[in-house]
Amino acid sequence: MNIFDRFRLDGKKAFVTGGARGIGKYAAIALAQAGADIAIIDRDMEPAQAAAEEIAAFGTRTLAVGADVSEYSDVQSMMVKILSEFGTVDIAFNNAGICINKNTQEMSLEEWKKVIDINLTGIYLTAKAAGMVMVAKKAGSIINTGSMAGHIIPEPQYHCAYSASKAGVIHLTKSLAAEWGIHNVRVNSISPGYIDTGLTQAVQRRSWIERVPLKRIGKPEDLQGAVVYLASDASSFTTGSDILVDGGFCCW
Repeated sequence: MNIFDRFRLDGKKAFVTGGARGIGKYAAIALAQAGADIAIIDRDMEPAQAAAEEIAAFGTRTLAVGADVSEYSDVQSMMVKILSEFGTVDIAFNNAGICINKNTQEMSLEEWKKVIDINLTGIYLTAKAAGMVMVAKKAGSIINTGSMAGHIIPEPQYHCAYSASKAGVIHLTKSLAAEWGIHNVRVNSISPGYIDTGLTQAVQRRSWIERVPLKRIGKPEDLQGAVVYLASDASSFTTGSDILVDGGFCCW
């Protein structure tokens, strides 16, 4: 088989949480360009529908589903809709997340819980929902969005809940990989550095660029290759791994 053929996803069924914008939307575009049918999952149905319609131009089937990934009932309803439309799930990109930029002494318990519920519990719920389908058929790839903040504390941007949640995502990924490897279900994570999205635009600093060896902020497109690699047969012996896409920020 030609190596490039191993990156193709023709006939595969995928969902992307937080898929209406930013990293999620560009990941969905990449998966569709590689041939997968895509379900765009987002709390906001209007942008999810717009993203699904845009991505349909690549010739694959698309579906927009409104869901709050931190709510068990929403995730169950989400899976019912996906399975009703697509019949199965081969690829799950669990990407939905938030960040509250507050120092520990300023952060309320409610804010802490909100970040953990969406960033960590949300990934647990969506990964488990997809995993149950994949374990039953003994095939599938799950990709979770971590962060370089799960590896380091990216001074001067202190956000204890976000950093803790993303460290949890990376370790949850390894745990699921260990559990489900026997069923041929692979679970990996991608840890972005500073990416130019709506999540970072309000807090971007010149010091970020000065510290990055590549001397720029990342773009959502910079993660597309890693997403397609982990979703495809090209990574058939890769599980429990976390891929840093941070421009070298964590080198220091």
